Amino acid sequence: MKKINKYIIVALLTVAGLFQACETTDLDIKTSPNELDPTSGDPNLQLNAIQLAYVTSMNNLSDLGGELTRIQYMSGRIYFNNYGGGTLSGTWERTYSSGSSFGQNLGIWTNVDGLIALDATSDVDYSFHVAVGQTLKAHMLMLLVDYIGEAVYSEAGNPDEFPAPLMDDGASVYAEALALLDEAEAMFNAGPSTQGATDFFYDGDTTKWAKLVNTLRLKAYITTGNTAAFDAVIAEGDANFISSTEDDFQFQYGTRSLQPDTRHPDYGTDYTVSGAGAYRSNWLMQYMLNVDDPRIRYYFYRQSGATPGADADPDEETLACSLAIPPVHYQESEWAYCAVPEGYWGRSHGNNEGTPPDGFQRTAVGVYPAAGKFDDDDFAVPEDDDNYDPVVNLGAGGGGAGIEPIILASYVDFWRADNAMAKGSSDAIIEGFFRDGLQKSIEKVQAFGSLDPSADLSFAPTETEITDWIDGIIADFSAASGDEKMDIFADQYFVTMYGGSSEAYNFYRKTGYPTNLAPNWEPDPGAFPRTFLYPQSEVITNPNLTQKTDMAQQVFWDTNPASPAFPPAN
Repeated sequence: MKKINKYIIVALLTVAGLFQACETTDLDIKTSPNELDPTSGDPNLQLNAIQLAYVTSMNNLSDLGGELTRIQYMSGRIYFNNYGGGTLSGTWERTYSSGSSFGQNLGIWTNVDGLIALDATSDVDYSFHVAVGQTLKAHMLMLLVDYIGEAVYSEAGNPDEFPAPLMDDGASVYAEALALLDEAEAMFNAGPSTQGATDFFYDGDTTKWAKLVNTLRLKAYITTGNTAAFDAVIAEGDANFISSTEDDFQFQYGTRSLQPDTRHPDYGTDYTVSGAGAYRSNWLMQYMLNVDDPRIRYYFYRQSGATPGADADPDEETLACSLAIPPVHYQESEWAYCAVPEGYWGRSHGNNEGTPPDGFQRTAVGVYPAAGKFDDDDFAVPEDDDNYDPVVNLGAGGGGAGIEPIILASYVDFWRADNAMAKGSSDAIIEGFFRDGLQKSIEKVQAFGSLDPSADLSFAPTETEITDWIDGIIADFSAASGDEKMDIFADQYFVTMYGGSSEAYNFYRKTGYPTNLAPNWEPDPGAFPRTFLYPQSEVITNPNLTQKTDMAQQVFWDTNPASPAFPPAN
């Protein structure tokens, strides 16, 4: 019955469009927080709706954070044009909305309110449902502040008194989110029963949920630079936060392709009868190639062994820019304007060329985290060959049964290194956390190789090679100073966050590192977005909210100089 319920809810959210990687504005959805009546539906279905609305928003925020930091490819040269008012409408609606599908409310806030009301009046203890909902709600509120600068809190959920709720300032929303975590922790510590609910993350393990609560506190403190509060959480011991890979906070996808499609969204885009549908980031692939990163064959699956304009003849039809002369600002850069060699066929930041017939040449998402194929040099045969058999076909590799990385133990190790640097700790302490983060990341990524039954894992790096590589990165970090030192750390943090990059955007605005990111295709792309525009779906229904005219507003914790002077790489 649990599996049946899981598929039902995935179907509901698929119909609602929640697995779409791109956000659109749906003017028919009642956007929060104008109409937020607590629901009286099935509490288990409400909890499922909360979880899946949350993970879909995390997928969207990860994509946005990855695009702005070059972890993922960003199309479009001008920042302001790329990220209009609809960019975060879906995330906003899923956080607050009373919109529904098949009678099931979809908004996190709406369903949490309903669960709280039900728990208060029912003889059944639904505190597990409430605690999970409050935890995910708290995280999403912090992220809304991170990405928009503000969020609605004090006037949310009360449409009779506040039909057009005002935004609360970011610092106060963060404080309220931390208070929600306090409430959730108390409920988890009591060890409540799941009452038959499906927990998509920790299978009802309240101890692991309590660790997540503390880890979300760490997220808040590392973002705001509160080193004392960060240290206080750490002082409680490694058993109280996500310090082990087995406690990683992630969402598990499936292999089903139809009714409903449960596969990782990136797999669904790239493993099709038409070939790969998305582009990988040239900066990330070139950086990983340059440093011989042992995760590269897991992250990317190449369909070609060479790239036009790099180590193959230019090809106007499939890679038009391979014939172009790079502009001056790229000629002065160390990064590829168009083509990365060895078949790492992607696109550079801001490339807005049309879509050529390169679906069976461009690099596809690999076995991590989307459960595609492991790259073992099994390049596709040229299309004009009679025996041509595209490799990125339906069901190839791991079939899409990958994960949505949200907060991993490796990320926390990087936070600990970052916190140690902020306090001026010794190099040995900083390097220890840095090393732990790399080790955990590589071990986790390598474990995904087994998902591809056709993979020739003899191409995988050996344990000795990985140890030597990590030693080399740490040695380079130890020998470096200033920007070079921070660039090494930040580059590796960004590589580690591939697939789950929501915090990369925060780190980049907080520190300005790495400074060695590839430039935009456009010499003058406009100021780097310090926050996104207000969700247009809320603007058009809330007379108290006027759309921003730019993306220059800085989050309360972003105390750096205004753009365009900061971040320096932009």
